[in-house]
Amino acid sequence: MTRIELENLEEVGRKHREKLARYEGLLLVCTGTGCVSAGAFSIRDELRALLERHKLQKKWLVVPTGCNGFCAMGPILVVQPAGIFYQKLGPKDLARIVEEHLLGGKPVRSLLHKDAASGEVVPRMADIPFFAKQQLIALRNKGLVDPESIASAISFGTYGALRKALQGMKPAEVLAEVKRSGIRGRGGAGFPTGLKWESCVEAVARTGKPPVVVCNADEGDPGAFMDRSIIETDPHAVLEGMCLGAYAVGAREGFVYIRKEYPLALERLEKAMAEARKHGLLGERILGTHFSFDIRIHRGAGAFVCGESTALMASMEGRVGEPRAKYVHNVESGYQGRPTVLNNVETWANIPVIVGKGGAAFAAIGSGDVSQSPWNGSSGTKVFSLVGNIRNTGLVEVPMGIRLREIIFDIGGGIHGGRKFKAVQTGGPSGGCIPAELLDLEVDFDNLTKAGSMMGSGGMIVMDDRTCMVDVAKYFVDFLKDESCGKCTPCREGLIGVSEMLGRITRGEGTPELLDELERTCRVMASASLCQLGATAPNPVLSTLRYFRDEYLAHIEKRKCPAGVCKELIRYQITKACTGCGVCARQCPQKCITGEKKKLHVIDRKNCIRCGICRDVCKFDAVRVS
Repeated sequence: MTRIELENLEEVGRKHREKLARYEGLLLVCTGTGCVSAGAFSIRDELRALLERHKLQKKWLVVPTGCNGFCAMGPILVVQPAGIFYQKLGPKDLARIVEEHLLGGKPVRSLLHKDAASGEVVPRMADIPFFAKQQLIALRNKGLVDPESIASAISFGTYGALRKALQGMKPAEVLAEVKRSGIRGRGGAGFPTGLKWESCVEAVARTGKPPVVVCNADEGDPGAFMDRSIIETDPHAVLEGMCLGAYAVGAREGFVYIRKEYPLALERLEKAMAEARKHGLLGERILGTHFSFDIRIHRGAGAFVCGESTALMASMEGRVGEPRAKYVHNVESGYQGRPTVLNNVETWANIPVIVGKGGAAFAAIGSGDVSQSPWNGSSGTKVFSLVGNIRNTGLVEVPMGIRLREIIFDIGGGIHGGRKFKAVQTGGPSGGCIPAELLDLEVDFDNLTKAGSMMGSGGMIVMDDRTCMVDVAKYFVDFLKDESCGKCTPCREGLIGVSEMLGRITRGEGTPELLDELERTCRVMASASLCQLGATAPNPVLSTLRYFRDEYLAHIEKRKCPAGVCKELIRYQITKACTGCGVCARQCPQKCITGEKKKLHVIDRKNCIRCGICRDVCKFDAVRVS
């Protein structure tokens, strides 16, 4: 395959599909970071070796894909064309799959997915509840495309929208489709993408300076892995989106700002860019046209604050990653003082679908009516990383307006161990905690903001009844305290003060007056901080005060932690449910649990450090916290 022109793009995809069609089937091995950490590369290599051993390499092809999404079940293998889903595999399981399934024609039942709620075995991936309610746009090629093959990407339609634009659309028409879609930025702020691009075009006309497009891949939220996974899974979709954005605003230069902590994403992005340049999809005269555009990678050091747009620009220019006041926006004066369009990974991945299928089709998905104004609703889908005390952790993409209950219980499978759902934290460390009584909340930009949280980049941390909401608020405040650049006083000193006040409450040293001071400090931070890190940092505190004030009062008035988390306010006790199995005694780091075999054990409270290991390992729920 040499340089690709407008005329032969479809032929490249057709030839790759014909190549795959010669095989009896495909063995799709998930090689996203989660599965790789669980041994996916060994699965891939062993599977190839077994095919050669059984002389099946001409019948079955092993295809390493990006993240499948169902991260809790890795390593994952999907056998096509039937879509049989194998989970939690080890190298020793593969011989059975080859012998019983590929040669014998019968799937290995013990390695198939078992639904946590019903207990039924579900062989086909499409029938698994985790996947059934999802609607894929940004993740349209997940678990299917080989992220290190441009031919594979093209065979799934990638670069088709770019071809359409360069062949028959003016830049203004591409911009019009993005505006028509009503898409709002998926990085957290939710600003309408079409309006941002339009402002950039106007700034270019006014200043005459050459514009720049930037992809923000500096994903630093705890528990969030949406953007990293998209790059690992479908890097060409992101590159195509950036090409379309550059064409719309007239840019010849682009950057991907990505932290060095994501080695697999970096490796695949670099390979994708090299292949795209080699075959005429990046660089001079893209697809044989007069449009030229290239992308460079800027590696960030991992500072959370550099996810903020102006801090990111400063970092790209070699300066300290500190935000500046947004009297002048990046679309007017961003990188090197030039008009700059900055969107995150997920936003760029959506652009090819919007241009390819039309903005109206995208706008028809989601909540509200964006036909008159993008501020009237939330169109399209949203990718979330679903983590925490939930059965099905992983990456999910759902239509805007879906209810929290559907995400957590239908897709997520409910709470681990059948425990009670307590809250879900959305929007990263600057987001808020949403209680059980709001489970029927429709998830979109506006509803989450009204509830005291935010969309953020898409982190969703589920909590059960063993979670202390005061402790959760302190965890996120401490994270932000460490990540604050320290430039402005309200954020720097406010976070230090709020952390200290929360610490006093968790130690049983709080007073009703302290609670008032805590809330007052948070309000000042929200209104006076320079950037959105400081302005949104109080959200975890204010939302927990709003919905879980009784928990704060229990810490203050009763000197008790209802969830049994805050060490200074709890003690552990072994109840009569103890069978004397001795597991807790063996696991106790202080060796302060004693008792004869098959008899009630006792905790020495003087030496107990309240680590909670005894409660975690007890299968009989015999350890109580008071």
